[in-house]
Amino acid sequence: MSDPARKRKPIVLVHGSWHGGWCWRHVAGTLRARGHDVFAPTLTGLGERAHLLTRDVSLETFFADVIGVIEAEELRDVALVGHSFGGLVATGVADRIASRLSRLALLDGVLLEPGEALADIAPAGAWARRVELAQRFSGGLTVPPPAPAAFGVFDPAQAAWLERRLTPHPFRTMCEPLRLSAPVGAGLPKTYVASTKPDYPFLATCRARAKADPGWDWREIATGHDAMVSAPEATAALIAELAEG
Repeated sequence: MSDPARKRKPIVLVHGSWHGGWCWRHVAGTLRARGHDVFAPTLTGLGERAHLLTRDVSLETFFADVIGVIEAEELRDVALVGHSFGGLVATGVADRIASRLSRLALLDGVLLEPGEALADIAPAGAWARRVELAQRFSGGLTVPPPAPAAFGVFDPAQAAWLERRLTPHPFRTMCEPLRLSAPVGAGLPKTYVASTKPDYPFLATCRARAKADPGWDWREIATGHDAMVSAPEATAALIAELAEG
């Protein structure tokens, strides 16, 4: 049980493609019980903010979504966690407001170098399928969500919960290069957590990059890509350890 007298670091959780802040529901509840202030913003055009989707939604829009929460809530010493595509968003946020953060953590996240786009690290066949899907589904505006099994979620109840909530993702944000003014992580302590059971082939390059770089603290969690859904207690425990470390 958390010591109520001890003020723990705030945590900001950034969701990935097709998801929304809702996906952190169970993780966030556990972290709050441990004494953390937890925020899980939904990026523009996704989840309950799907009605705000336009062709103008960009990576900079996503950065502003997260930065806006941190600034409006007057948060400092934040542990910033980005899952999947949210790893790319968290990296951009860390570059812009590093002084407000204590750690950058990527939970099976997209890890790009400055100037790279998602297409640069994606398996060629997988990226071609996304391009084709976006064109066929919405004329290039969005990519429709895959089945829950693609995220390593096989439990029927968890899969149904996901399927009801996933929304199309703004395709433009998958095509834009990451613009940074400093090296990835902006000098912050940084951790990469790989989901290993099963692994998510789309991120093979990102995982290999983080594992080979001594600047990244490497961790693993034995569950599927959507660890916050398939193993919320273990995921919360790991995030709490990183935030409190």
